[in-house]
Amino acid sequence: MTSIAPPRERLLRAAADLFYAEGPAAVGVERLCQTAGVSKRSMYQLFATKDDVIAESLRTHGPAAVASYFPDPAADMPPRERILHVFARLEELAGTPAFHGCPFVNTAIELHDPGHPAAAVALHFKKLLEAYFQQHATTLGAPDPDFLAAQLTMLFDGSAVRAVMRAEPLHGLAVRAADALLDAAVG
Repeated sequence: MTSIAPPRERLLRAAADLFYAEGPAAVGVERLCQTAGVSKRSMYQLFATKDDVIAESLRTHGPAAVASYFPDPAADMPPRERILHVFARLEELAGTPAFHGCPFVNTAIELHDPGHPAAAVALHFKKLLEAYFQQHATTLGAPDPDFLAAQLTMLFDGSAVRAVMRAEPLHGLAVRAADALLDAAVG
């Protein structure tokens, strides 16, 4: 017997996939509902607006997107390697046809509205990445772990944008640049 996900889950999964691949503005409500196998009436019973769907799809699927870059918390890795793992994972993903950059940056840029509910969700997840870097930079003994975390986050975002804009893998650029930042900060 096949189990079919409830309409809300189908909408959020379809939204996450379509918005990541094409951007929220390019995907209309009709196409979203058709892809999810849900009527527009059902969607509007579940969500007041498409903006609410955008925000909730990020909120629901964001944790997995962020976690996919981090090593297993139980892995025996020193802090520097935990940081570099994020960039190695970015390099790995950026070399695939399914890579469309960072879903949080993409959404915030496309919306052009820091007050949009999805922009707030996107910022929350970018802050989680920066907090991850800050935690490990502190453990490394960086003199200014907040500044190093901000630099690493900018490098991550810029590397993702470069991979998308050039439609090519990063060829080690992100890992080498992160390693250079770490060398400059902590030796």
